[in-house]
Amino acid sequence: KRPPMFKVLLHNDHYTSMDFVVEVLRDIFNKGMVEAVQIMLSVHKSGVGIAGVFTAEIAETKIDQVHKRAEDQGFPLKCSMEPE
Repeated sequence: KRPPMFKVLLHNDHYTSMDFVVEVLRDIFNKGMVEAVQIMLSVHKSGVGIAGVFTAEIAETKIDQVHKRAEDQGFPLKCSMEPE
């Protein structure tokens, strides 16, 4: 039986640049440019976007990577996970 899977969510804020969100989606979640832009627009328009679906351990690692990169760049980008 497969392990429980979790959606990793990116949350909209009024400070993080769209370019940075696309960069995070490309670098950390291995999205292509078109898909990264689509997810970023979903975050921008609806307040949240799904960056990917992973096991708990991988989801937590990705969230840590997002938060560290955002902090390094001075952005308050929030990333969270919820059961699929």
